[in-house]
Amino acid sequence: MTRDELIAGTRQLIDEGDRLRANPSLASLQMWLKRSDDLLATAWGSMDRYHLAWLMVGKPKGVVRGRPMTTDEEAVYVRIVVEQKTAALRMSLDAVERQGMPFIGESGGVGPRSTGPGSKEPGSAEPGSTGPGRAPDRAPDRAGLPVDTALAERLAEARRQAEAHLDHDAPRAPRPERMER
Repeated sequence: MTRDELIAGTRQLIDEGDRLRANPSLASLQMWLKRSDDLLATAWGSMDRYHLAWLMVGKPKGVVRGRPMTTDEEAVYVRIVVEQKTAALRMSLDAVERQGMPFIGESGGVGPRSTGPGSKEPGSAEPGSTGPGRAPDRAPDRAGLPVDTALAERLAEARRQAEAHLDHDAPRAPRPERMER
């Protein structure tokens, strides 16, 4: 799956979710959930019950138990589940489209292509890059963050203290009392 295919498929599922919310149907919900689960599993890996519970997908608080739902209850249930799953799809879309996060189902490398000024030709890679024609994996730009002098001083002090303990993981000769045990 390419990044463009994931983006298009996710947008299509979000649009279908909006239509399903407007015209709820339990049978349509089940098919839509299956398609969205398949897309998300291809991109991010399968989600177990823990992940789904964390996302609160399919777990409305007022679910009817022990009897068939009325038409109105079914419509409310469908809308709640669609709203929750659509939120997960929107997070996925944001991660891929805006944040450029790599995903496991991506074919052709990891992450977005470098297309800005100074980007290299496809097939050439810089040291530390994530693949042919990819930008190197670096920390995000922090130029826009405000400078906190107190925080900078605390960080410098922590680094000084850490430097005093650099040899703590160095190998040492065993102590005789430990060898007797």
